[in-house]
Amino acid sequence: MQLTIQILSPAEQEQVHAQSLRILSEVGIRFHGQLAPQVLQQHGLPWDAASKTARLPAEVVAQALETTPKQFTLGARNPRYNLPLPAGQSYYGIDGTAAFTQDFRTGERRYGTALDNEEALRIFQALELGLMAWAPVTASDAPSHVRALREFFTMARFCSKHGQHELHSTDQVPYLVEGLSLILGGEAALRQSAAYSLIYCPVAPLTHDGEMLDAYLQLGDWNLPVMLMPMPVCGTTGPASLYSNLALANAEALSTIVIYQLAHPGRPLIYASATGVVDFRSGAYLAGVPEMGLMSGALTEMGKFYNLPTASAGMTSDAKQPGAQAVIEKLLTTLPAAVAGSDFIIGLGELESDQLLVYEQLVVDHEIAKLCRRLASGVDSAPDKELFEDIQQVGPGGHFLKSRHTRRLAHTDEFYYSKLVDHSPYETWLELGRPDLYTRARAEVERLLAEPLSDPLPGEVVDGLERILARAERELQPE
Repeated sequence: MQLTIQILSPAEQEQVHAQSLRILSEVGIRFHGQLAPQVLQQHGLPWDAASKTARLPAEVVAQALETTPKQFTLGARNPRYNLPLPAGQSYYGIDGTAAFTQDFRTGERRYGTALDNEEALRIFQALELGLMAWAPVTASDAPSHVRALREFFTMARFCSKHGQHELHSTDQVPYLVEGLSLILGGEAALRQSAAYSLIYCPVAPLTHDGEMLDAYLQLGDWNLPVMLMPMPVCGTTGPASLYSNLALANAEALSTIVIYQLAHPGRPLIYASATGVVDFRSGAYLAGVPEMGLMSGALTEMGKFYNLPTASAGMTSDAKQPGAQAVIEKLLTTLPAAVAGSDFIIGLGELESDQLLVYEQLVVDHEIAKLCRRLASGVDSAPDKELFEDIQQVGPGGHFLKSRHTRRLAHTDEFYYSKLVDHSPYETWLELGRPDLYTRARAEVERLLAEPLSDPLPGEVVDGLERILARAERELQPE
């Protein structure tokens, strides 16, 4: 009896699909850049050069969905972390490219740095349910024209799990390919391993970024998977109703699938989303709200409607500092997608609407993920859980403490025991120094950062990456 959720009925999923097809065929979608228009025209699809838009007929969408892999193995630098998709349960990704960090030593809110990426990824490496790394902050101390490359290679160096990141321009592509090939042992290994992927967000509403899309189409020659993540916000970049925002997000996702599959049929893709809503009182973007959780769960259902591997933003909060608001909002925005069966939920470690990295929050969020996993697993009614004989033997007025089944099940995953949440009696809690969730998380961060780096890259590979970055910094220097 697994815990399940249904946000969209089968009929409503068909309705969202039909509305998305109508958007693509009647409204169209804008493609900036050089390569996408060429791909569209090569396949006989009209593209209006003045408006830069194309209208995508339903049969083109259907063909693209047909060639998109329904399952594949998401690789990792350390094959121990390879994960066949669909996964059968939710795993988690660290959130990416926040602007700010809450300094772990001083508590100062400041711009993120390369060191923040290094340390946060070392923490993430130790989190059991965390299997998708991402550079969690924008490294403000790296030159802007090579910043994405620096972040990509930092992620690969300090975490051996699957890594995803972004690239901003086509001139960065050769350096990325060279660096990832060095890490994995050659271009053939890069093509075959799926150890690294790209995250791609269409520009809502109904627009594709030119430089980034051109770069990602080029990287299709190396078969890098793409996580496509539309991000329309109800009331600003998306329509005000949740239903219409879902249809718009789904249309943007389908258009992304079309262009990548036209260019490279069979390229692995992950259907994802990261929606939000506007605060109609202030105009602020809100991510830690129930509507975001509902849309994440509903779009997870749409990804499964197409039989695709899925991911969603989750674990999101608008709180400005760690505390009760963060925990409430993160649970609220994670549980719908987790129960809907999203393969990945992206969002560990950040607050302030995904703009503030907090080391302790990584550990707290992982605990929330474990709690969601236990809830999603539901009630096991297997034969070994049918304990009528115990009930018969104890009878009215007795107790079950001495039952051998009690002793056995107390040490299984029938019951989840948190090492972070305090359940001790009041007197014990006082003796322990009144610990709370975040003080225990902080101690865990200190412990993890004191440990040696896990799965380090060989020294010659690290040196090679630094040479690639130095060359890119010289050769890509803006005039």
